[in-house]
Amino acid sequence: MKNVVWILCLCALLASGFAAGVPPTNDGRVLYKWVDKDGVTHYGDHVPPEYATQEQHVLNSRGYEIRHQEAQKTAEQASADEQKRLDAEQRQLRDKNLLNTYASVQEIERLRDQRLSLLADQVKVTNQFLETLNGRMKKMRADSMRYKPYSSDPKAPSMPDQMAEDLVRLSTDMRTQEQNLKQKRSEEATMSIHFESDIDRFKELKHIQ
Repeated sequence: MKNVVWILCLCALLASGFAAGVPPTNDGRVLYKWVDKDGVTHYGDHVPPEYATQEQHVLNSRGYEIRHQEAQKTAEQASADEQKRLDAEQRQLRDKNLLNTYASVQEIERLRDQRLSLLADQVKVTNQFLETLNGRMKKMRADSMRYKPYSSDPKAPSMPDQMAEDLVRLSTDMRTQEQNLKQKRSEEATMSIHFESDIDRFKELKHIQ
């Protein structure tokens, strides 16, 4: 019975010490807490070298945490955290620009329509130019059938150097214009998505249904 009473008293004293929360003196001991690779929690006056880069908790003599050290991040984790920070900054900047630039959804829609109309005109002009180049190419190919190596006549003359150069130049121009057309159409799609995203975000910021 006496042993039970003594244990209860000891527990009460320990509990009162932990509840007090008094920081240790300069010469007070500290205790390190860490978790090993098997998930087991350990306490000691130092952290083993193999766990030095892991998360650690430093406790004072009364068992209260006085310092917390995060686990050392890998290069991939640090890069991911930095990217998250940059993304958050970009979102904040975008929100600020939206609110400072537009007063209403209608303003965004007007600018969207103007930009898309301009791109549509550019697509139309490029298409027309391509049709012209295609017409020239058909004519040049028809003319080239009179010369070697396209003619089936064994006595056909060789194609003049100037015609060969014109064919190469025309083919290059057509490829360039086809790439321009593809780029303009891609810009149309991207711009449309961008403006729709801006409109949705503007409504969220302004609490518009």
